[in-house]
Amino acid sequence: MTGSRTGSGRPHGAVPRAGRDALADAAPVPYWLDRPERPDALPPLVGSTSTDLLVVGGGYSGLWAALLAKQQNPGRDVLLVEAGTCGWAASGRNGGFCAASLTHGLAHGSARFPGEIAELERLGRENLDAIAATVEAYGIDCDFERTGELSVAVEPYQLAGLAEDAELARRYGHDVTLLDADEVRAEVDSPTYLGGLWDRDRVAMLDPARLAWGLRRAALESGVRIHEHTRVTGLARDGAALRARTVGAGDVPGVVRAGRVVLATNAFPPLLRRLRSWIVPVYDYALMTEPLTPAQRDAIGWRNRQGLADTANQFHYYRITADGRILFGGYDAVYHYGNRVAPELAQRQATFAALASHFFTTFPQLHGVRFSHRWGGIIDTCTRFCAFFGTAYDGRLAYAAGYTGLGVGATRFGARVMLDLLDGADTPLTRLDLVRSKPLPFPPEPARAVGIGLTRSSLARADARQGRRNLWLRTLDRLGVGFDS
Repeated sequence: MTGSRTGSGRPHGAVPRAGRDALADAAPVPYWLDRPERPDALPPLVGSTSTDLLVVGGGYSGLWAALLAKQQNPGRDVLLVEAGTCGWAASGRNGGFCAASLTHGLAHGSARFPGEIAELERLGRENLDAIAATVEAYGIDCDFERTGELSVAVEPYQLAGLAEDAELARRYGHDVTLLDADEVRAEVDSPTYLGGLWDRDRVAMLDPARLAWGLRRAALESGVRIHEHTRVTGLARDGAALRARTVGAGDVPGVVRAGRVVLATNAFPPLLRRLRSWIVPVYDYALMTEPLTPAQRDAIGWRNRQGLADTANQFHYYRITADGRILFGGYDAVYHYGNRVAPELAQRQATFAALASHFFTTFPQLHGVRFSHRWGGIIDTCTRFCAFFGTAYDGRLAYAAGYTGLGVGATRFGARVMLDLLDGADTPLTRLDLVRSKPLPFPPEPARAVGIGLTRSSLARADARQGRRNLWLRTLDRLGVGFDS
């Protein structure tokens, strides 16, 4: 989960010394990936090879596609190549919120896909159940917990939105509980909370890196060939197949001839030119605390271990880990001109300082807690705020992109869609408007950066003005563009 909605009531000004001191020793790496159980890298591809199905990208999308392809047809040869190591990017550094929603939330989905939202909600629940079953079947130790999610109001105007969300959720049969200020603080104690909505059945919490590593192991055990540190530099037709040029460690070239290709590179520069107008890379940031003491845990409660998010536009998401740490992320979602992606952009001290300040505003009783890790990285976003799909090269290649921070769960569904598209099958999934339609494209630069900047500033202004949306945001609403959650 990533954030772009703000805790109003969390001023973004000078950072108190407590916040600066708490960050002093934070390691500039994702907590989830900074552990000794991280598997050793697999050898890069060298030379030429052929395969029935080539999967480009070793994040959740690619790993699910490879594993599901082998489950569907054990005799199919499947090769996955990853430019880094499996799970090193967004799949290994997110908040670990595994949501059932395929549409970035029920309200968002019902507004954009009103004719099929009931079916999408059913498919989303089935998808979450299938993820749980896979974790169980393959013995993936990723701290999977179906705790649900608690959305909290931190400004009075946000309470009405929670009530509307509760009514909508019940209409579709979801198990939700609307909480007043005392009730929500009995769950998690913060003086900023004015009310809450506990969605009990549509979100699980998990360890994102261990899920990726577990899917990698499951794929290997199923017979998938995986080469890491192998970057695909280009695709071309090769008779009835596709030819992928690769570069491995030490700039060693390689070639893969594949009957079909799954493109699962998401936020990274796409191999298909058409995708460049539909997705932009946005930087999201998070902090992780040291493990809390028993007294600190008692001070905040949180015994039901729900994932949490406030309901402003520039929102914070946070959760408690299996070893008693708190991950606190979101607020800033930063786009850099020209779709710029660079390693140094993963560390943004102003955002870390703001997050630290907001953390202690949320939990003043945790004064003295220090942060062990600070990190950031890119996610892919599109104008409709949920995934889109398509094919290229006469149906020999399928892609899915645009998950916008909710890909932990939805990527499994996306992998199923891509495999159906490659089969050329008319299925209940390929008939969905969600699958058949595309988001509005982003304009070219400089209009792209101007529009994104104007949207961010407008959302911040709405948070400061009791949620009132200006003309720009109302225009985006009429166009069916995202940027509202």
